[in-house]
Amino acid sequence: MAQANEPARKTTCIINPRAANKKWLRRGKMRDDLCKALPGRICDTLGEKDLTIDLARKTSLDSDLVVAIGGDGTVADVLQGVLSAGPARNNLVFGIVPFGSGNAFRKSFKIPKNPAKAIRILTEGEPRLADLMRVEDRIAGFASIGATAAVTAKKLENKVQGMLGHLMAARKMFRLPVSEKAVELFDGVDDKGRRFDRLSFRLPFFDCVVAKTNFFGYSWRIAPKARVDDGYLDITFFELTTPRYLFFFPLIYLGWFQRTQWHFKAKRVAIEGEDLPVQYNGEFLGCRMRVEIEVLPRAIKILGPKRKRQPPPEPGA
Repeated sequence: MAQANEPARKTTCIINPRAANKKWLRRGKMRDDLCKALPGRICDTLGEKDLTIDLARKTSLDSDLVVAIGGDGTVADVLQGVLSAGPARNNLVFGIVPFGSGNAFRKSFKIPKNPAKAIRILTEGEPRLADLMRVEDRIAGFASIGATAAVTAKKLENKVQGMLGHLMAARKMFRLPVSEKAVELFDGVDDKGRRFDRLSFRLPFFDCVVAKTNFFGYSWRIAPKARVDDGYLDITFFELTTPRYLFFFPLIYLGWFQRTQWHFKAKRVAIEGEDLPVQYNGEFLGCRMRVEIEVLPRAIKILGPKRKRQPPPEPGA
């Protein structure tokens, strides 16, 4: 709990009631219990993206702590609004109560999956400066160009949602053409540790994952080398055929296969190609001829569990 000599934070909690197949709406007792436990004012976004962003922007101007309650899409939309408030939100702290099927942000910051335990982090946790990334004009924690984005687009067309919807949409991979793309990386490090100012090449990759968080939805450890505070995008190119990707998918899901693929750290990446499917935070952005992604270093303070402190060295050690 906050110390007695610390001023209480002015808190706003922004809820997406449609998260996790409307679980917030369906489970009345849980909803009532959580509402009693949540600090500050509670705002319902009705699940509308533009409303969520605008609400987050306005409330961040007079709040010390803004909390997103939902999945990765809700978290990203609230972050989009908070960052759009500009310098006025410099001292603001961001909190997360997971309530969706995709919780990449939650896992990367070690926030408990249980909403009641996550709420305790709002008063007992420790803020940590974290990077974000910009995909065109959208704020994100992860994005992809290629196969997984095409599957996301197909899944959103279907009535079946969740993990089953993604598995059904994976059939889209077999019809995805793999053509050569032009890649430019700026101010980074390659997988051999060599620094570069600008690196350009052409590659017929099947999928490209750009991340700040380690996970996609459903605990998929897509970017095991990503770090939320290292100041770089984490970029992995999957140069595979569809059958090989599906065959190795269990290892890709666990994050083991990625060590065999092209991997870079960079502050900006630009990719050009024919009808590139792009997704960010599980939302389909559309098909592009060119997409640019850049890191936003130390963009926000995010509340997580208190980190263990190393004991001071013994005198004379």
